[in-house]
Amino acid sequence: MVDTPDPTVPEQGEPSGEATQPTELLGSHPGETDAAAPAAAPAPAALPTDPAAPSPARRLRLIIAAAVAFVLLGSGAVWAGTASGGTAEPVALAAPTASATPTPTPTPDAPELRPAPAVATVASPLRTCSVADLAADSRLGEFQAQVVNAETGEILFDRGGSTASRAASVLKVLTSAAALSVLGPDYRATTTVVAGSEPGQVVLVGGGDLTLSSTPTGDESFYGGAAHLDALAEQTRAAMGDTAITSVVLDSSYFGDPGWEPSWDRKEQTDGYMPLITALQVDGDRDNPYNSTSARSDDPVARAGAAFADELGGVSVSLGTAPAGASPLASVQSQPVSTLIQQSLIVSDNAIAEMLGRLVAVEGGAGNNFGAIQPAVLAGLAEYGIDTAGIRIADGSGLSDNNAVPPAYLTKLFQKINAREGSLGVIFDGLPVAGGSSGSLSYSDRFSGANADADGAVFAKTGWIDTGYTLSGIINAGDGSTLTFAVYALGDVGDNAKQAIDTITTGFFRCGNNLSNN
Repeated sequence: MVDTPDPTVPEQGEPSGEATQPTELLGSHPGETDAAAPAAAPAPAALPTDPAAPSPARRLRLIIAAAVAFVLLGSGAVWAGTASGGTAEPVALAAPTASATPTPTPTPDAPELRPAPAVATVASPLRTCSVADLAADSRLGEFQAQVVNAETGEILFDRGGSTASRAASVLKVLTSAAALSVLGPDYRATTTVVAGSEPGQVVLVGGGDLTLSSTPTGDESFYGGAAHLDALAEQTRAAMGDTAITSVVLDSSYFGDPGWEPSWDRKEQTDGYMPLITALQVDGDRDNPYNSTSARSDDPVARAGAAFADELGGVSVSLGTAPAGASPLASVQSQPVSTLIQQSLIVSDNAIAEMLGRLVAVEGGAGNNFGAIQPAVLAGLAEYGIDTAGIRIADGSGLSDNNAVPPAYLTKLFQKINAREGSLGVIFDGLPVAGGSSGSLSYSDRFSGANADADGAVFAKTGWIDTGYTLSGIINAGDGSTLTFAVYALGDVGDNAKQAIDTITTGFFRCGNNLSNN
């Protein structure tokens, strides 16, 4: 929207209405002045003498006195005479009646003063840099977007910004913000081993760490710095001392069923993007623990149990729960939430995002299944003071079409992320960077060609599901201003929607604070 200056406000004391005109003199005509008055009429001819009548001079004095009285009383006595040639004879046309009431001369009302505004209105600048042609790109499908000046909060560009729609993996930003609020940046998920109910039995209790690795200590999995299963087994053997370990019980009850959100497409599992969500698993349940994308199994708990049993020498494995008050034998911890968030955002890792979403639900007291994520995440987001009306959260990763977030919420949240309020700087530090050395904006098909103008200036979370592409984050614009933005390309869109999103984002970068809403 182009902002235009407000109309000029009249100064205090400016009159309202027309000025009062001077009253015309009695008997005068418009345009007449004293200098233009006609010459005096000749003296009247002598009248026949009547002894009983007053003299002419006396008669004249009486007529003049009557005229003065008429003026003072303000009512109908006038006298007339002939001005050109002949004798001017005064004639009384109407005498004032006894009941006539003098009419007071009206007093002009004082002009009403217009109140001055309590606060001076500051005119917004006229912005002239338009991206209307870029917004009309058919590759963007059902297009929604909002751009905000991060310092002032002024909305520079808006297309459906208040409408909540599926945000794809940009939802991970909300999950991360809630995790920082509810769990804190230093929280670590703990996997423990406790004594079983039988001699020689131990229980492996999952604490929600989906990054726990089956690779040997010193051999880093895809999740750098993750806890290792072999270290947990070594601690367990040491704690058991001379007692031989005969069996392992697997307890994954920290997270509830189901492990698969019903709205997810199962190909995300077989294609290697999403595991079943269980409190006990290793390497995000990847077939290949070193690869970001790798097929996942139908039983993550069994895969983790088999790997742990191998570390203990091939003991038997069963499912169950830990006895109440069981003695702890060993434990290992995940990386802190601050690190997990950055690992999740940079490559859009679904497993960590779901891990964080479920931990927020459990630790926040909302429950331990998918249904508990929405109330828990929204409660965590409340700390940031942004209205969450219209937001729907079906999962922690954004894979579900049932998620809905208004672009306007993201632009406000990214204002706080840009300002590093609380612990939100953790999110900023985990965002992919256009043209960066790693992450989902470093790929050859992102911000390439003419869009490379914005390389190094766009810090944003990418999103992609079958029904849309999204991008949201922070732009250090070419004119030195800082913008927050969110762009959705939804519906029947193809892979080239990414390039259309990059192009309009580069347009935002070039326009900066001169971006027009036209």
